[in-house]
Amino acid sequence: MLKAIILDDEKMGSELLRKKLAIYQNVEVIKVFNDPSLALKEISDLTPDVLFLDVEMPVYNGFQFLEALGSFRFEVIFVTAFSDYSLQALRMNAVDYLVKPVDEDELAIAVSRLQQKIDEKKKSQPNNLPYKNRLALHTSEGIHLIEKQQIIRVEAMSNYSIFLLEGKKKIVVSKTLKEFEQILIEQNFMRINRSVIVNLDYVVKYKKGDGGTLELVDGTEVEVSPAKKDELLQLLL
Repeated sequence: MLKAIILDDEKMGSELLRKKLAIYQNVEVIKVFNDPSLALKEISDLTPDVLFLDVEMPVYNGFQFLEALGSFRFEVIFVTAFSDYSLQALRMNAVDYLVKPVDEDELAIAVSRLQQKIDEKKKSQPNNLPYKNRLALHTSEGIHLIEKQQIIRVEAMSNYSIFLLEGKKKIVVSKTLKEFEQILIEQNFMRINRSVIVNLDYVVKYKKGDGGTLELVDGTEVEVSPAKKDELLQLLL
């Protein structure tokens, strides 16, 4: 059973989608949010498999909501009255992009794609992977095979990711931070703001502030997004 959450500021729209999803035996809607700010506080604790996400909302639009959330493990299906954001949704690696009013056949295709993507993800991450603690980084020079515990932090630079390793070694990879996030957060890494993933094993000090600041073992100080502060402190403490 796939656990689903709906986030749509329009109550009528979210209720209609909930009813349409009720026919699928492999999907259970566990929560409906009409307030993005409330969803931001609670969604991590609910551990959904998929978020059906509106785009145009007050305070946070759908893309801003995901950015504020930082790290997440669930899949995303955008459901919106606007067709102008499909390219952005594609860049966010969304499962699908549905335009309201949601066509039932298109919804069926989206649910099928969702199930297939989750099944494939499970197959690609078996518990007995012999090299699960290693990461292959493809660069213009070749393929760097590194132990994940060598990574102190990963920084975003446009469409590139910069890996900062022990011994002040640096590797630049032509992939976005998002593409490495799902791999790393399973092993004591956390995306603490829009641009940085840190290895929590290398944190030596947390400095108080709006979101706070982390001091890492190499002397680097990294600001924490206020939206990620509570989750970070729970992991550290």
